[in-house]
Amino acid sequence: MHRFLLAVLGLLAAGLGVAEVVTHQRTIAEDDVSNRPVQRGGGGFTSSDTCRACHPGEYASWHASYHRTMTQVASPETAIPSFAGQTVTSTQGRPMVLRQRQSALFAEFDDPDTGTGPAGPARIERQVTMITGSHNQQVFWYDTGLGRLLGQLPAAYLVQERRWIPRRMAVLHPPSQLPRSESGHWNSTCIACHATNGKPRFDPPFGSQPVTLQSAQTTATEFGIACESCHGPAEAHVRGNRNPLRRYGLHLSGAADALTVQPARLPPALTSQVCGQCHGVWEFYDAEGERRANADGLPFRPGDELAATRFVAQPTRNAASETMQALLADDSRFIRDAFWSDGTVRVSGREYNGLLESPCYRLATEPERTLTCLSCHSLHQEANDPRPVAAWADDQLRWFASASRHEEPDPQTSNDACLQCHEPLRANPSAHTHHAVGSTGSVCYNCHMPYTTYGLLKTIRSHTIGSPTVQESVGVGRPNACNLCHLDRTLAWTGEALARWYGTAPVPLGDEEHTIAASLQWLLKGDAGQRAIATQAMAWAPAQHASGTEWMAPYLAQLLDDPYDAVRLGAARVLRTLPGFATTEIDVAEAPPVRRDAQRRVMATWDRVRQRPGRAAAELLMTPAGELDVPRVLSMLRQRNNRAMLLRE
Repeated sequence: MHRFLLAVLGLLAAGLGVAEVVTHQRTIAEDDVSNRPVQRGGGGFTSSDTCRACHPGEYASWHASYHRTMTQVASPETAIPSFAGQTVTSTQGRPMVLRQRQSALFAEFDDPDTGTGPAGPARIERQVTMITGSHNQQVFWYDTGLGRLLGQLPAAYLVQERRWIPRRMAVLHPPSQLPRSESGHWNSTCIACHATNGKPRFDPPFGSQPVTLQSAQTTATEFGIACESCHGPAEAHVRGNRNPLRRYGLHLSGAADALTVQPARLPPALTSQVCGQCHGVWEFYDAEGERRANADGLPFRPGDELAATRFVAQPTRNAASETMQALLADDSRFIRDAFWSDGTVRVSGREYNGLLESPCYRLATEPERTLTCLSCHSLHQEANDPRPVAAWADDQLRWFASASRHEEPDPQTSNDACLQCHEPLRANPSAHTHHAVGSTGSVCYNCHMPYTTYGLLKTIRSHTIGSPTVQESVGVGRPNACNLCHLDRTLAWTGEALARWYGTAPVPLGDEEHTIAASLQWLLKGDAGQRAIATQAMAWAPAQHASGTEWMAPYLAQLLDDPYDAVRLGAARVLRTLPGFATTEIDVAEAPPVRRDAQRRVMATWDRVRQRPGRAAAELLMTPAGELDVPRVLSMLRQRNNRAMLLRE
């Protein structure tokens, strides 16, 4: 038996050698590349290739994850849209022409960096060398000819809809803000979270010269979020475990290998900081720290204290700090563009900031009962998880086999993640939720983690776990969970239900909060971020079931001419989920006259397919006959919050 084990361990050791050869061959090939950043080891990093032989299961699930494909070398295999002789009209300038020459991708477009001459912007053709994203969007980067400095194509590709959109439409920013060049943005910013051990290596420092005089020799150990992003540099671990007896001894003892980092074995705060290095709102403490990072990369390593080398913005704790005041002096909207007024993060991708404000994290007194990112998510698909790997990869949610039922519930609708700590609620959840068992109203996430953070054309759940209140909507402006599901109900209706069920204190409300559905308050009067969130809620199946859909089309039609590109696109997406509108063709990137024609077509369709609304017609600004109460709608629109918004997506 021991002889067999040693033989197996010897084969694994041999596998390590094979992996190292693969890495070495890749590095040599990368060194020949001059028109993009390259993958190169060093500094104790070795790349995920060296992990595969000994950790095949973990490697396989990581390989199937969207972390891996966060950044890829551009090729016909990694690009989802075809480049073979395609013309893309969805840009801010003249059409973009895509071409494929053997395995290389090219694009012809207006040069964003040379200004506009008498005949318009210069027309250039560049090789597309890198891609960001593979799940929701793909953004394409091209060779600028300035060392390894990358530029960004003027259009992005939506994966699910299989269509191109103007690049500026993918983010929420003021309509008055002119399109800007993104040249150097991947090297300076995206690399921090879209690559492993990235080193920008600018010469001169980025931003100190016009981009046409800029150069970069950017490298990364690996493109995408790879093993060493979470487990730290692996060279010592690989070298130490060439000895099969050492590996066998660690396996038998169950001891952690001190030569690498296991995030789950760290203290709770450090566990979540591994995720927080990317999923947080942070800035440099000073210009010197930024210069060092622009030269040699960020110094944080898994297991380190994150705040030792970067400033994690937390307005509830450090708004008055010297660093925050300096940031606000440079950009007065720094807090406003990332947080709600109570300090809760409002942009997606920054879940770590949400965790920091959650009572389950803040108030925990026992490490084993402290909420961490790994309480709900798993970095690798677990052995007992029966889902296809693609289902796990969508949100990397942990799999919980129910403790009280034989079936294995979907993590998206199961309460088991929460019942780890709130076990007493398992026996009779309806006594707490006041909704039927098995209904969406009895899913913990839906009430305590509503979809109130927004970014890159979608909403995700708040990661500040809390209880719904009317006060958060009145005093803060954040849509509450109840009215994000019951879109046809008023804030007063919600306040009465919460007071009846939980004894929540009443909140003073105005006449409109008593008489007009909260969703319409956000859609018609809200700022661009509130409009985007309320729009997305109309596509959520539980909300459509609870509120009906027959009244939604006129309000979505109104948003088709919203000043904000992202809001218009969201409205067009939601319209296609409504009965009778699935095949509606709307291009919200077109000029205003074309968009208004689309509005008229949507209203004509609604006149044909609409039914008289059921309950709460007045709250939905409709007459008893089911017609729009136009004067009241216009009155609401005149109250719209038109302050400029640039969410830090």
